[in-house]
Amino acid sequence: MVTDEEGEGALMDRSKPVFWRDSRMPYVELRQVSDGRTVCYAPHSHAQWSIGAITEGISTFCYRDERCQVGAGDLVLINPDWVHACNPIDNQPWAYLMLYIDTGWLTALRTRLGLLEQPVWQDIGTAVVSEQRFYQGYCQMADCLLDSQIALPEKQTAVIEYLSGLLNCLAGQYPLPLEKVPQALSDLAGYLDENATEDIPLAEMCLRTGYSAGYLIRSFKQYFSLTPHAYQINRRIQRGQRELKRGRPIAEAALTAGFTDQPHFQRTFKRMVAATPNQYRQSLLR
Repeated sequence: MVTDEEGEGALMDRSKPVFWRDSRMPYVELRQVSDGRTVCYAPHSHAQWSIGAITEGISTFCYRDERCQVGAGDLVLINPDWVHACNPIDNQPWAYLMLYIDTGWLTALRTRLGLLEQPVWQDIGTAVVSEQRFYQGYCQMADCLLDSQIALPEKQTAVIEYLSGLLNCLAGQYPLPLEKVPQALSDLAGYLDENATEDIPLAEMCLRTGYSAGYLIRSFKQYFSLTPHAYQINRRIQRGQRELKRGRPIAEAALTAGFTDQPHFQRTFKRMVAATPNQYRQSLLR
């Protein structure tokens, strides 16, 4: 008989994320979660283009201002810097795989395929794909990456062949143009990007934009889906992830990312990445 404690331990093991990466393929990273009932994300964005597969159950998918339900057999596609969150529904089981792909590398691939006239990133308009051939192909590619017995050239080929087929089918599907970001807010976002590790007072942001505090927060969130402070924290966590992937100790990664308090870094990282810094750092390195 399985005790409550043993059952809880099994759930925790299945909910623990597994990260796969290979230093010889620095342009891709794969995340696997076998039981996502306890895996919750705060709204966040990635610097990479991301594509995920729901392998079991259902979840909510919040993508900018849209909200929908996705289930087993669905793929979700997430553009770089688009705010999103995917979370469980009423403690129902769900499992997923998520592949993060370097935007520069993917731009070069799309250009070689003739899908971009210039090697400049263009967002993709499709957010959810439900065709079984693409779902099954994704799972086969993920299995290939996770298999330690498969040689590097086969893994590289699997990624390129799968993405080439998918991207060809998505060609020309661009999102509707958004309202142009006011120059003052665009400049502020650039300033926050450059100074993400610094504590920038709201008063300084107001001086830079000429906006009142309340109007600045509302306007910035309207265009970037995050408040200025949340935007800056998101950038810090992205930097922390880069440092951890390089093998930096957690304390050093926290300081480099702009967190003077390591416990604060760990709490924030867990809330936005749905994994502890240690779990993320101790990935399946090949």
